[in-house]
Amino acid sequence: MKNIAILASGSGSNLQRIIDCIDNGEIPNAKVNLVVADRDCYALERAKNHKIPFQLIKRGKDFSENLEKVLPENTDLIVLAGFLSILKSEFCEKYKDKIINIHPALLPKFGGKGMWGHHVHEAVIEAKEKESGATVHFVTSGIDEGEIILQGKFNIEENDTPETLAQKVHEIEYDIFPKAINKVLN
Repeated sequence: MKNIAILASGSGSNLQRIIDCIDNGEIPNAKVNLVVADRDCYALERAKNHKIPFQLIKRGKDFSENLEKVLPENTDLIVLAGFLSILKSEFCEKYKDKIINIHPALLPKFGGKGMWGHHVHEAVIEAKEKESGATVHFVTSGIDEGEIILQGKFNIEENDTPETLAQKVHEIEYDIFPKAINKVLN
């Protein structure tokens, strides 16, 4: 049985998708052994509802150290699912190839500092891109610079807005995130 720790900052819809995929066998031989949030958010409620251990660790310069203190020793994979804090370089090095993230764009474009949520979708539209999507990648000390594991994409329509892109990207995330987790775990 592989153990997954999930880090979240928001509603936890990707967390829920991962839990559902473990329950229905899409992600076999795995369980979520911890959910960590860096702010009070609905992801913690989802963890509680599924009887998954959870921790709230406030954002700040000690976040990575505090995370390491609560991370179960038998954790096989750390999944950033809508997680907005930046992990320290030392933490990323220690857990090299054991941390993955989902990003709401086709990396290497539209990644890096400040590129999250609506900021990404606005930048994609402003750049008059023909397609967008989501990327699952390994986490390194460089923001959104790790090796790409899996991408999913769609064509951008003339009438797309940051809101419609967000919706389409979310559907892609739901599709590729479980596949990427499987790929890394197995």
